[in-house]
Formats: sequence, structure tokens, C-alpha cells
Amino acid sequence: MTNSDMTTNFENNIGPDTKSTDLILTADIQKVSACERHVKLTIPQSEVERHFQQEFDELEKSAYVPGFRPGKAPRKLVEKRFRKDVSDQVKNTLVVNALAVMNQRQDFTAISEPNFQYDSLVLPDDGPFVFEFGIEVRPEFDLPEWRGLKIEKPVRDFSSDDIDATMRQILETHGELKHKTEPAELNDYIETKLTFKLGEQILSSINQETIRICPTLSFHDGSIGNADTLLTGAKPGDVITTTITLTEDAANPELRGKTVDVVFEILAVKKLVAPALSETFLERLGDYKSETEFRESVHDMLQRQLELEQRVQARRQLTEALVITANWELPPTLLQRQSEREFRRKILEWQRSGYSQETIQAYANTLRQHNTEETTRALKEHFILEKIAEVENIMETEEDIELEIRLIAAQKGLSPRRVRAHLEKAGEMDILRNQIIERKVIDLIFEHATFKEVPFQFRPSNENAIDWAVASDPNAIAEATTEDLKAFRREIDSKKKIDNNAKIK
Repeated sequence: MTNSDMTTNFENNIGPDTKSTDLILTADIQKVSACERHVKLTIPQSEVERHFQQEFDELEKSAYVPGFRPGKAPRKLVEKRFRKDVSDQVKNTLVVNALAVMNQRQDFTAISEPNFQYDSLVLPDDGPFVFEFGIEVRPEFDLPEWRGLKIEKPVRDFSSDDIDATMRQILETHGELKHKTEPAELNDYIETKLTFKLGEQILSSINQETIRICPTLSFHDGSIGNADTLLTGAKPGDVITTTITLTEDAANPELRGKTVDVVFEILAVKKLVAPALSETFLERLGDYKSETEFRESVHDMLQRQLELEQRVQARRQLTEALVITANWELPPTLLQRQSEREFRRKILEWQRSGYSQETIQAYANTLRQHNTEETTRALKEHFILEKIAEVENIMETEEDIELEIRLIAAQKGLSPRRVRAHLEKAGEMDILRNQIIERKVIDLIFEHATFKEVPFQFRPSNENAIDWAVASDPNAIAEATTEDLKAFRREIDSKKKIDNNAKIK
């Protein structure tokens, strides 16, 4: 399709499973932007009437009209009596078949459902049936040359010290927090009440949060960069105040870029005590038979993290090398809809690579803070990788999916069956498939790339990430609090005193 508008006549055999064959329609397609089309479909009156007649052919065999035996009423009387009832079925058939024609014959690839209100469509009493819709499509572009790219590849031979340090981090995640009487130090933990205020307006609050003292304290929509200096020396009863500037991707548009006050009310200071690496603990940790087996597992996990970092670096360099000509404008609606999908894809990738929940939460907060930028780059990457996959006929296999699920299950300490059930229920299996295909494409690019090896550096553990939005979405439905649930139960109890079967609507 060119940049100009186009009008096309279609004749298409829809197939034996529908009542309509050889549907004739006219499509007027306007290119709104690289990723948007406006489509106007016109189905001539002759086609509309033909579909009506097909429906009446079926209905006439069994239609009941007072004064006649079933199937014996005159055709004209059947048509007059049942035309309104048949109209909905005809409309449904025409819309479904027309969209099928578009899907089969157009040279654009839709990435969303057509945007129209089905209930608002009305079949005219006379004349053609016309309906219009907007649709998001994959942008058209010439595939850039991806063979022979020069890529920096992080490499590292993991040493015994690397494994020891990672083992300590794993043990700490199973450690116990114990109260201490001395003031808080770096890497100690504080229990605190957090309140976020704009002037006198309280934006949100957390009654009790446990925070590790480190240089950065991050939230969904902003970070405090001097948290270690701020909180070192804190004691129970202290009230410490600072500020945080919200990102331009904060959920509440009115508060984007605003600087708000943060109040810490210190409740307790604690120190982390890690468990000893005993046989009993090894069995509880992952049914390891020995410390050697545990070390081998940690080495495998570090290797997966290295492979993830290689893919992340490759994607970033691919983006820089391949999207030079990908200067398409991405519609805000597309970015908004795809942002959560892209977010979940990246989190799944980190989970299967064995990163700790604390590290994943820090990464998640970074993604949320740069939501629009990250989603724009990721979508452009996705379109390019998807096109390479189509050209090279790269697909996922069931074995690929099973492996991904097993890796995520091992990281989460759940059974693969339970992880698969969760992914299916959450509608994330397609995300997993896309992730596998994109990884295979990157592996293919690696096969044809020239590498410059650079040292792999561990991500520093200098951030404590809180799963919290300072400025919550004003349109979001608030979660029920404990008091809400108590009030709900009291209302049920009071109504049941009058009517034991009473329900709250």
C-alpha cells in the first residue's frame, strides 16, 4: 500500500463454514499514520438482499406463522414477519465476512481489533450497508540489513568469588530481620510509615514498609537519590522529610513533573541475619543434595543472567543500528495499550534468568518511570524482529515453551503446571511466545554478527525498590481495605437479620 488513499473491490470465497460465498464489497482505505488506517467498507444492496434470502431459505423450512403449519407459510409472509429478527443475523454475517475479506486480501498486518461499536451498526432498509472503523497496523518499512552487524558482547568467566557473592545474596533473601538498638547504618533495614504530600494534600501513604538503606529508593513514578545519606542514623520515633520529583510517565497526568514531600515516620530499625548454609537449609532451598550442587545451580543462574545481558545489549545496539529509518510516529493509544504487555514481557525475561525479586522490582520501577520511552523503543524493536522472523520462518515450538515455563517455575519455587495455568489465565502465553521468537531472532543475528567482547559487570545492589505509585491513577478503582471488608460484612449481617437470603447488590 502506498501513502495515498486507495479504493479496492473485493470478491472473496469466505469458505464452507459460512452462509455467504463470494462476498463483494468496496474498501476505501486511508492512511492516517504509519501505524493507523481508516477503513470504510461498502457492501452493495444486492449483497445485503442475497444474505437475507439465504437466511429466509433456511427459516422458511420451519417458520411458524399463526394459521399455518410450521414450514407451510407463504414466503412473502415469512419475510414480512421475520425480517427484523433475521436482520441481526444478516448484519453479523456481513460484518464478520467483510472483516475476513479484509484480513485475507489486504497487504497490511493488523495489530489491533477494528475500532467500531457493533451495536451502533444498522442495516439500511434500502441502499448499501456501509460501516467504518479505525485499525492499528504494523508499519511498512524496508527491512534494514541485519547481517554483519558489529555488536559489543558482554562476557565473563564466573569465578568462585562471583558464586560466593551470589550465594550470600540468595541466603540473605531467606534471612531474618532482628531489632537493633543502635541507629540505622548502610544496608540495615527500617520499618517506616510513608506519607506523600503536595502542600497539605495527602497523595498516598503506606502504613508500614520495610526499607533497606541504600543510595536509591525507587517507586513506580519517581526515585529518591540520596536515601542512604537521608536515613543513616535514623532511630525509632524520628520523623525525616525529603522530596521526590515525579516522572513524566506518572499515572496521574496532573502530577507529572511535580515535586512532592515525602515523610518517613521511623517505627523500628533492624539488621538482617542470614541463615547458615546447612544440609537442612539446602534441602529447603531447592532440594540440593550438597553445597557443590547448589554452587553449580548458582553458576547456571549467573550464566542465564549473562545471556540476558547479552540479549539486552544486542537489542539496544540493534535498535540504534536498525531503527535509523524507523522514524514512524506511534499512536498514543498503541503505546498505552502495549506498555503493560511490554512490561510483562521484560519481567518474564528477568524471572526466567534467575534474578531476585528485589532486583526485578528495581528494574520494574525503572521501566515504569520511563514508560513511554521504553515502550516506543521496544515496539520498534519488536516490529523489526517480527519481520525478520517472518522472512526467516522462525517459530516457537512446544519444547521452547515448556523450557521457559520450567525456568520461571524454578525461579518462583512453583510447579511448572501452576506457572502455565497462571500465564494462561493472565493471557500472557502470547507474550511468552513472542519472547521466544524474538530471542531466536537475536540468536540468528548473533550468528551473522561480528563481536567485540567487553567485560560483563554485575548490576550494583544500590537500589531499594518499593512496589508503590506515589501519585496513583485517579481513574483506578481503589483496593478494598480491611475496614471496607468489615463494613461490608456488617451490612450483610444487618440485612440478614431481616431476610436471611438478602444479598448486597
